Amino acid sequence: MSALADNALLIVAVALLQEQGRPGWWAPLLKISFMLAYVALAPFVGVLADAVPKGRWMMAMNALKVLGLASLLAGLNPLLAMLVVGVGAAAYAPAKYGLVTELVAPGQLVAANSWIEVTTVLAALGGTVLGGLLVSLPPAAWLAALWAGAPPLATALAGLLLCYAAAALLNLAIPDSGARYRRASTSPRLLVRQFRRANRRLWRDADGGLSLAVTTLFWGAAAVLQFAVLRWAGEALGLRLAQGAYLQAAVALGVVAGAAVAGRCVALHQAKRLLVAGVLLGLLVPLAAWVQNLAWAVPLLLAVGALGGALVVPMNALLQHRGHALMSAGRSIAVQGFNENLSVLAMLSAYAAMLWAGWSVRQLMVLLGAFVAAVMALLTWQAWRRAAPALACAVAASGSHDR
Repeated sequence: MSALADNALLIVAVALLQEQGRPGWWAPLLKISFMLAYVALAPFVGVLADAVPKGRWMMAMNALKVLGLASLLAGLNPLLAMLVVGVGAAAYAPAKYGLVTELVAPGQLVAANSWIEVTTVLAALGGTVLGGLLVSLPPAAWLAALWAGAPPLATALAGLLLCYAAAALLNLAIPDSGARYRRASTSPRLLVRQFRRANRRLWRDADGGLSLAVTTLFWGAAAVLQFAVLRWAGEALGLRLAQGAYLQAAVALGVVAGAAVAGRCVALHQAKRLLVAGVLLGLLVPLAAWVQNLAWAVPLLLAVGALGGALVVPMNALLQHRGHALMSAGRSIAVQGFNENLSVLAMLSAYAAMLWAGWSVRQLMVLLGAFVAAVMALLTWQAWRRAAPALACAVAASGSHDR
């Protein structure tokens, strides 16, 4: 419910900016405002998520999202309102994903992550569709009667308010895992130092660093693609915002399919075999940029999503396994969130700057795809180079045993 409302809110906020006559490059600033808290609060949210039962903490953070949305209804600038909602989301994430590592054995992490990704992406899919529906609804007569100064999209915002309230209530049913961690210091300076050490430790770990690099690249590229698809749907296919939001749903459906297959067919020790999916994903994005026919656009976007889902589920599981082994669940998820959302901020800022400079969405999609394919090819080669000596030793040992 929380992810459903987050994704619907983004579509509604884009429509609000259009109602206010803002230029197109303001749209990615919404996501940047939302993600700022993930980076700024990363040293602290993991410790806070570990300090109390995670279900209670998640409920409190959903209540904060309600406050952010209420401020948008009251007329606050959409960028500032998204910042408030982002604070709630940033503090929510370490509790949500940390809870999985507390409840599930390492051998079940890929399957558990598959469930998490499938339900989260289905929520994103539903949120995209819900956002498209809400922005096309006329203002409700009862709301106009109660509130004479209601903004044009007040009906949509009121619907989202109900979604966040429902999510906060559903958190009451989340069980306490029973995991307890040593009480951490509350000194901001010490927490920042500890966070920096944890960040270095995860990056220097062979499997941890590899999986963190992949997920960091993936989520940054996915954030840009989310806005690029909306703009491309309008420019190349002549679709309205609500219809473009439905086209985003094709990517989400592909992610669901890819994540489900990876959850059933890929074991934790096989995670690195899926790196090649990232190379193929990068190559498909420029191909999609040149499509001007909806009949070709939908299957291409489905394929992009499927490759992304097949890549990110095993990599997430490998990253969580290494993070949990090296530090506490909340801290490792906070480190992961910091890096991934710093990537989102950097790549969305570059996207907004290029739009402001007059780049076409087609040029941006070609550049994005080429960048993803090149980086994933480099990471795949590095993983193969590390694995080659170990494989050679195993083959040699097997031959010696046979003799």
